[in-house]
Amino acid sequence: MRTILRKLILAFLALTIIPVALLRWIPPPTSAFMLRAQFLALTSGKPGFQLRYRWVPWQDISPYAKIAVIAAEDQLFDRHYGFDLNAIIQAWKHNQQGNRIRGASTISQQVAKNLFLYPGRSYFRKALEAYFTALIELMWTKRRILEVYLNVAQFGEGIYGVSAASEAFFAKPASKLNPNEAALLAAVLPNPVRLRADKPSAYVMHRRLWILKQMKQLGGSNYLRNVDSQIQAKAD
Repeated sequence: MRTILRKLILAFLALTIIPVALLRWIPPPTSAFMLRAQFLALTSGKPGFQLRYRWVPWQDISPYAKIAVIAAEDQLFDRHYGFDLNAIIQAWKHNQQGNRIRGASTISQQVAKNLFLYPGRSYFRKALEAYFTALIELMWTKRRILEVYLNVAQFGEGIYGVSAASEAFFAKPASKLNPNEAALLAAVLPNPVRLRADKPSAYVMHRRLWILKQMKQLGGSNYLRNVDSQIQAKAD
């Protein structure tokens, strides 16, 4: 029994560590969330569903898009190791009061979930998310985490990654996004199907303005120097 258990553990480690290690260098061809969207479209009878995804490297992404998602989703991105413990505690207290469920996922956690997992709030799924997050933080630089996030995050129905979103909504490459456009894309991230960048609601427009203010307070594109510095720090 112990031999079988040992083999199962080693197989699990190999099947999880190797993909994470490879994706440190290789652009992901797809993600668990993209595969799930395609499967649901097929099984629910949506023949017109089109998944749009095209990888673009770090240098071909507007700096405004990079800082916008940090401002919107994870302002301590350059300072934590995958988990924002204070946000987790605050979310837990909020949820215990019976209020609307509030999440506390960092960008690193969202990368882990989007690439390898599925939607859900079970303890088992959260444990897997924590495990993959720890692997990603251990093996990748902060710049790589942000690069992958911008490429696999969903921005609309069937639209994954900042490149596909920029082309779909603004008819321009991701490198040409201006601050307003970048903030608008970041504004829909909490629910990219209900919140739309092409037909923004009053809530989305208000959130866009808030993100623009946060981008300035973080120091704009200068903030990204902290992200880039992680590369040298992990290399040393």
